Amino acid sequence: MDDKLASRLAAVAGSALQRLNPVGGGCIADASVAEFADGQRLFVKTAAGDHDMFVTEANSLRELAGPGVIRVPGVVHAERAMLVLELIDTGAPAGDFMAVFGRQLARLHRCSSGSYGFFEDNYIGATPQVNTPVRPLSDGWPAFYFEYRLLYQLRLVETNGHATSELIDLFNVLESRIDGLLAGSEEPPALLHGDLWSGNYMVAADGAPCLIDPAVYYGHREADLGMTKLFGGFGDGFYEAYEAEFSPAAGAAEREGLYKLYHLLNHLNLFGPSYYGQCITVLRHYCG
Repeated sequence: MDDKLASRLAAVAGSALQRLNPVGGGCIADASVAEFADGQRLFVKTAAGDHDMFVTEANSLRELAGPGVIRVPGVVHAERAMLVLELIDTGAPAGDFMAVFGRQLARLHRCSSGSYGFFEDNYIGATPQVNTPVRPLSDGWPAFYFEYRLLYQLRLVETNGHATSELIDLFNVLESRIDGLLAGSEEPPALLHGDLWSGNYMVAADGAPCLIDPAVYYGHREADLGMTKLFGGFGDGFYEAYEAEFSPAAGAAEREGLYKLYHLLNHLNLFGPSYYGQCITVLRHYCG
């Protein structure tokens, strides 16, 4: 056990650290359960290097916790080298788990802001996510989404050597069409988890949903819903309950691929060319 980490954790908890038990599942940070002499058990993330990822994750968790509509781990302590959270013990999902989850997410999406983005930039996985743009709200959601989500990822694709002339040509067409493709979905900016796939929620000991690993910003709620369907979806009960609580705007199903595209491009940047074909397929659908 690293003596410096043990000392920092003891100071945070106000009790001597007895054990630090590694847990699996993370690909960006090292995760552990810390056990203290006074009986406390806390969840700890650490990572090499000097960055603000843990500080921004803590702020995302606090933002999601604010409305009190869906559970997230409480933030105990955040610094550049370490994030300490409430330990959420896991359990079996209640029979209506997905319906409860869908309703709670819909209620979260009713929480709004006066502008798109967030008060700070953060991360989607290990990729920086720009939330503090210079464009005003009056420029609208299509401009925000294209420039600070899709185009930002394209520039990273170019930097990482995965771009082709076909990809760039399709993006040029998409830029000319984005206003029309997203027309009809005008709504106030909604509070988004930002990276809502099946690996970023858990079942708490009482059977209730709990959100983890957010990439929070205020944007169109269809962006969250699109991500939920990228790797197979959350089940009919989830979407039926969501729609009963907060019905999506007409045309949402057709816009879904545009919101998957952001995450496919991010996966292309993070994991390489195996995601290139999926990006092209989506772009051809909207730009062919």
